[in-house]
Amino acid sequence: MLVLHYTGMEDAGAALARLCDRASQVSAHYLIDEDGGVHRLIDESKRAWHAGLGFWRGERDINGRSIGIELANPGHEFGYREFPELQMQALIDLSQDIVDRHTIPARNVVGHSDIAPDRKLDPGEFMDWPRLAEARIGLWPEEAAKPSANPLQDLAKYGYDISSRHVISAFQRRFRPACIDGLADPHTCRITAGLVASLA
Repeated sequence: MLVLHYTGMEDAGAALARLCDRASQVSAHYLIDEDGGVHRLIDESKRAWHAGLGFWRGERDINGRSIGIELANPGHEFGYREFPELQMQALIDLSQDIVDRHTIPARNVVGHSDIAPDRKLDPGEFMDWPRLAEARIGLWPEEAAKPSANPLQDLAKYGYDISSRHVISAFQRRFRPACIDGLADPHTCRITAGLVASLA
C-alpha cells in the first residue's frame, strides 16, 4: 500500500524534526517539502509509524504493509492550503516509482483519511487525486448513470471500514471534495457505483 498524508504542522522544519525524533513515535518513509524537496527518512523495507490505527481491505496492520509519504502542509488546524506545483510533481515522480517497483494496485493508493475516517482528514480535499490517477497513481472513477442502491456496500467492496462513523465524509473528501456533508445523496451514490464498476 501507499498512504499519503499531510504533516499538519506550521512549517516543514518542525515536521522534519518531529518525524526524525524517536521520542515522537511518529515516522514516515518520505517527506516532501512545498518546494519539491524530497527527504528519505526510512528505508522502504522498514516499518514506519505513519498510519496508526486503521483499516483497508480487511487489514488493520497498515504500518506493516505500507509506504508512507508526508507532504509538508499546515493542515486543517494551521491553515490548510493547496499543494504547490513543485510539491505535486515531486509526489507524482516519487509515487510512480514506488507503485511500479512494488506493484501496488491502484486501489491500494490511499489517503490517511481513507484508512482512518474517524480520526484523520489528510491529505484533505485539496489533494489532486484525478491528476494522480492520470499518472497511474490510484483510481478516479467515472460517475455511474444510476445511483447505487447500497453505497456502504460499495465502499466496503472498495476497501473502506464501513463501521466508521465518518466513512461517507472520508469518501467524499477523496472523491467528491466540492461537497463533504456525510450524506449518501444521489450524486455520492453515483460515484460509489462508478468506483465499484472501475474494479471490474
